[in-house]
Amino acid sequence: MGDHRPDTGGRGQPSTSDTGTAVADLLAEGMSGLARDLDEQDDPDAMLAAIVAAAVAMIPGVEEGSISVVRARQQVTSQAATGELPVQVDAIQEETQQGPCLDAAYEQQTVRVDDLATEGRWPLFAQRASAAGAASMLSLQLYVEGDNLGALNLYARTPDAFTDESEQVGLLFAAHAAIAYAAVRKETQLAQALVRRDVIGQAKGILMERYKISGERAFLVLTRVSQTTNRKLHDVADELVRHGTITGAGAPPPPPRRPSGADSV
Repeated sequence: MGDHRPDTGGRGQPSTSDTGTAVADLLAEGMSGLARDLDEQDDPDAMLAAIVAAAVAMIPGVEEGSISVVRARQQVTSQAATGELPVQVDAIQEETQQGPCLDAAYEQQTVRVDDLATEGRWPLFAQRASAAGAASMLSLQLYVEGDNLGALNLYARTPDAFTDESEQVGLLFAAHAAIAYAAVRKETQLAQALVRRDVIGQAKGILMERYKISGERAFLVLTRVSQTTNRKLHDVADELVRHGTITGAGAPPPPPRRPSGADSV
C-alpha cells in the first residue's frame, strides 16, 4: 500500500529531518541556478515551464512533471506538462475528484505515493492512474489563492522511485518556486489591472463625447450594460473602444441628462 505516515502536527514535514551534506550541496547549487532562471522570467506560463523543467532535473527519481491547477476547488487542469502522462493523470484526478494533487493542494504541502498499483487512499484514481502508466507520484503544494490552488506533480513509471531525499529536496524546491511564481503573478495582475482601468477610461470618454454626459453617468451606462448582458465591465468597455458600439440584448441607452445646472461634469 502507499506511504501512510503519522500526522506530524505540521504541514509538509518530510519523512526524516536529516538532509545530509550531499543533499545540502545539491540544494545550494541547484537553488542558486533556479533563482537565476526564475528571475529572468516575466511571464507566468513561462515561469511554470521553467519550474517543472528544473524539478525534473533536480529532484531525485522524477521522470515527468506538471503543475496541476485547481480552479474553484474542483476543476483540475495541467500546465507546463512534460508529456502525455501528467495530462492524463490530471484528467483522471478531475474526473474522480480524488488523488495526491488534490490532497497536496487542499490539505498539506507534500503527498508521496510509492506504488499506485497497491495504493488504497484513492482507490478509483489509483487504479486508473496505474493503468495509464504512472507508478510513483510526489505532489507538493505550490500556491493557494482563494478557491484556486496549484500543486507541483511529479511522476515516475517505476514503483518506489521517490525517497525521503526526494521529499526533502522537493519541499525546499517548491518553497523557492512558490515565492518566485507569486511575485510574477502579482506583477502580471497589476499590469492587467492598469490596462483594464485604461480601457474603461477610454470607453467613458467615448460615451461622454458622444452623448454629452458626465464621467459619472458614462460609468453608470457601462455598469448597466455589464449587469444586463451578464458580461464583465472590462469586456463591455473593450468592445466599445474597439468597435465603437456595444452589442447585447437589453443594453440600456445612455441615461437622460438632468435639467441644466443639475448635472455635474
